[in-house]
Amino acid sequence: MTRRTALAVLAATLARAAARLPANRNVRWALGANLWNSFPRVPFTDILDVMKDTGFIGIRMTQFPQILKTYSITVPELQKELAKRGCHIITISFNGPTHDPSKRAEVVANAKTAMTFLKEFDAKHLVVFSPNRSNASEAGFKAMCECFNAIGEAAGEMGFRAGLHNHMGQIVQTREEVDRCMAMTDPKLFSFSPDTAHLYLADCDVVQTIDQHKSRLMLLDYKDARKNSDKLLDNIFDLGDGAVDFPGCHRVLKSIGFKGWLCVDLDVARKGPRASYERCAQYVVDKLESIYV
Repeated sequence: MTRRTALAVLAATLARAAARLPANRNVRWALGANLWNSFPRVPFTDILDVMKDTGFIGIRMTQFPQILKTYSITVPELQKELAKRGCHIITISFNGPTHDPSKRAEVVANAKTAMTFLKEFDAKHLVVFSPNRSNASEAGFKAMCECFNAIGEAAGEMGFRAGLHNHMGQIVQTREEVDRCMAMTDPKLFSFSPDTAHLYLADCDVVQTIDQHKSRLMLLDYKDARKNSDKLLDNIFDLGDGAVDFPGCHRVLKSIGFKGWLCVDLDVARKGPRASYERCAQYVVDKLESIYV
């Protein structure tokens, strides 16, 4: 093989590889930093390299603000490394004792601190988790929704949107709880940031739930699942390997002309983060982009 032929083959190979990456047009694809906590510690730049190489160009930060110390990286350093790769911080996983009225001021202050950090990266979303299910009560649910409105009001004042993230083992887990939370919060203040895997594992009709609350969709977690075990991590899979109807979800997004982030926030990667996100990227390109890009 001549040098010219070899270069042509290499160029064709790189072009094919690039074509397999998610397009990141109306729908922009992200991943979650939490997955790397299950593996030996690597420099944060290694995570950014996986993002760039697989087309998941956004990241949801977890364990904020400790994550900066965990990876020994400063905000300016992070900004520089993100810019090098065309990647973005899109949100953090925010939680707190929202069910406790006596701690509301502290929770809202912490939310503002989180959004102040996110503002350094031009992010506009705050994903809000509900408290642990052990704190569930009628009074606590009402107080939680009032606190969600307060967080949402603070978010609006800062140019952000805040929205509910449903999750197994937390106060907002079932379809009834999702619907009740949406009914008890102000749609002008508080949005919906659903997790498809956790909806599915809570016996929700995933597509129907998303469709019902489509006017409040803010940022979604596209995460696949099937019911194998009582252990949560045993039920989470790469996109396309579970039972979640992502084409149906994507048709809902198309119906509203959704323009925003989808976070494939994997809880487990059986062959490592890079391999999982390469497979997820292939699924996005092969199965979803023909529906809505």
